[in-house]
Amino acid sequence: MCESPHHAHADCLTSPEQRPVGRRGFLRLATLGGGAVLLGSFLPRTSWAAGGTDALLLSCMDYRLVHAVGEFMDEGLDLRGKYDHIVLAGASLISITDKFPDWNATFWQHLGVAIDLHHIRRVVLLDHRDCGAYKVAFGEDFAKAPEKETEVHAKALRALRREVLARHPQLAVETYLMALDGKAEEIPA
Repeated sequence: MCESPHHAHADCLTSPEQRPVGRRGFLRLATLGGGAVLLGSFLPRTSWAAGGTDALLLSCMDYRLVHAVGEFMDEGLDLRGKYDHIVLAGASLISITDKFPDWNATFWQHLGVAIDLHHIRRVVLLDHRDCGAYKVAFGEDFAKAPEKETEVHAKALRALRREVLARHPQLAVETYLMALDGKAEEIPA
């Protein structure tokens, strides 16, 4: 075979695995690789996101509480790795003011996606004390009067809870108000 004029370039002492791949060999490999890719696209796959979440959390963007919010969800509610998170300044504030209409629309769109994509079963609404977004929306610092602050947040949390349940009665809705030390109190319905 090495004597053949067609294989004059081939080294008879080199094993077939070590010989350079010719055009035909390359085409065979490319065809096999392409076939494998196509076959892979038809095989059933597991969606890693589907079914992996239990809840959607709506919380404020306050940098002072990022770690505390994660701890509350992971340890306090035992939802580590089982929730989607939407962050909007003021959180439940969207339910009682028209100051940020796009945020309201964003929340409802995200909630719809979380239901459709991740099949969530509950919504966690988490406000916090000394919220700057409430100051912006109402022009008043509610943190100076803790009872009034609780009342204003409870009003917003309950209003958003009612709206969620009216649109999605299959969901459970939990409402909380977090202090700056990271302790969260449940706001009853």
